[in-house]
Amino acid sequence: MNSYTLLITSLLFIFCTAKSPEKKNDSITTKIENQQKHKNFNNYWYAGKAEITSYKLTQARYGQIYDGTAVNIFVTEDFLPQKQVKADYQNKKNVPILKLNSTKKYTTGIYPYAIMTSTFSPIDINKKAIKISFSAQEWCGNTFMQLNNREDFKIKFFSYFESNADRNLSLKKEVLENDFWNLLRINPASIKTGNYKVIPSFEFLGLNHQEIKAYNATINLIEKDGFMYFSVSYPTLKRKLTIQLTKEFPYTIESWEETFTQRGKELTTKATKIKTIQSAYWSKNGVTDTKERKELGL
Repeated sequence: MNSYTLLITSLLFIFCTAKSPEKKNDSITTKIENQQKHKNFNNYWYAGKAEITSYKLTQARYGQIYDGTAVNIFVTEDFLPQKQVKADYQNKKNVPILKLNSTKKYTTGIYPYAIMTSTFSPIDINKKAIKISFSAQEWCGNTFMQLNNREDFKIKFFSYFESNADRNLSLKKEVLENDFWNLLRINPASIKTGNYKVIPSFEFLGLNHQEIKAYNATINLIEKDGFMYFSVSYPTLKRKLTIQLTKEFPYTIESWEETFTQRGKELTTKATKIKTIQSAYWSKNGVTDTKERKELGL
């Protein structure tokens, strides 16, 4: 074997044996005790599996309601605070986070939508999300938005619409609606209720061409009929999000509703749980690995 062939073979070996992007690391940072999380938090969230929940979706869009599916994938990871990406190796600088990958698929008339939002929230609930990314694909084109938590919130937005064209923003570190979803899973009681400014969900801002900024909001958390109901309402946007979750740990999200005015109509998007499983899904990417997908009703 000549030196060139040896070099190529070595490179192929390195890339083909790289770590799975979701492989859990036994990092020291994941063992930090945080009295603000539930006593069973580590046993549930550090068992080497993700929590996957499927939902029946009725999505408001273009002044009408469309059927679809939604999937929420919650998983713990170690995060690099400077690069703001998942850590591949153990390092004392790693930050333990709870990640939510929230996905939606629905069809509007002839063409489909595929939506995904990723939110990376520190387990330390005193800290805001380190990173959020949102993307939407449909036959008209792509929309992408990313927040990085630096000295301020640095946001990059890309769109195919002239009225919503590419731009870079810097925002004061206000509360993030996307962060609420992870905080509800860590410790719902930690969420401050009342009236204060909140940056709405990236999906809402991106798809509805709203100004990317914090808006006055009212936040509530109540118990009713054995469940908790979290809500955030924006008077100026005429929009309200309500999330139903179990009262007991692990605070599973059972359903949610989002009501807002679109094309002169008040419409409500609804998602109702189909099934929740725990799975190391990143290792199940073979042709025959479909059993759990069927179990989720997808």
